[in-house]
Amino acid sequence: MSDFWIILTGTLVAATSGILGCFLVLRKMSLVGDAISHSVLPGIAIAFMVGGSRDSLLMMIGAAVLGLITVFLIQLLQQGGLQSDASIGIVFTALFAIGVILISRNAANIDLDLDCVLFGEIAYVQWDILIINGYNMGPAAVWFLGITLFIVLLVIGLFYKQFKLCAFDPALAAALGIPVALFHYLLMGLVSLSTVASFESVGAILVVGMLIVPASTAYLLTDRLSRMLLYSVIIGALSSAGGYYFAKWLDASIAGSMITVAGLLFLLAFLFSPLHGLVARYNKRRRMKSMTV
Repeated sequence: MSDFWIILTGTLVAATSGILGCFLVLRKMSLVGDAISHSVLPGIAIAFMVGGSRDSLLMMIGAAVLGLITVFLIQLLQQGGLQSDASIGIVFTALFAIGVILISRNAANIDLDLDCVLFGEIAYVQWDILIINGYNMGPAAVWFLGITLFIVLLVIGLFYKQFKLCAFDPALAAALGIPVALFHYLLMGLVSLSTVASFESVGAILVVGMLIVPASTAYLLTDRLSRMLLYSVIIGALSSAGGYYFAKWLDASIAGSMITVAGLLFLLAFLFSPLHGLVARYNKRRRMKSMTV
């Protein structure tokens, strides 16, 4: 039964991250998830200083607030003329450094379990049980991630056309009266929510990998957004299941193995994708060359 809960948890993370990752890849903002995962550290530290305890809910609220602040600062720097990658790098390194200072000054002797925040341990999700009125409802992480996935599906489903147009042509979306800035912050808020929701169960590193790799793989396989979203979720689910059994075989990190499998699937798509694969492009160039001879 433990295998089922671990794979289900990984699949929920992969589905949530894969859907959001498609829009991040199209908008060339794939590293926003990485920025959020690092810059929430001061939020965790401030939550501990305010509450005086390692209460998970309080720390997650603090992390979520800092995630939204991160998105706002990145957008502010971009509007000021700075390149996207530079804005992301400046904001997340600065906030991460502030978090390190806050912890070293105010919580140096307290175990805040930051390794769990960054790397997580998905193997332990089965032991953190949600109890409601004396009934065992199963792992709390599954419920929390399931609710997060439901929120993401609901928002994307309600505003699919707006998100699609903003991703492909923001200028046209603005001309049609769509509030581009609002949907940008809404998307970034969902990314922040999905990142924070996965902290204690799988860690931020797995979320960052699932935000980028499955969506990038799906991008190589299709030119239609609807199919890209579906392929990204399927690839993420395959990476979760395959990575778990790969880790079990090697007796290695489960999260690391999941991302490794996702990377291997990306490599296969990069080489053999019928649309954008290296082999397909080589064959196309060779056919064109033979036609000109």
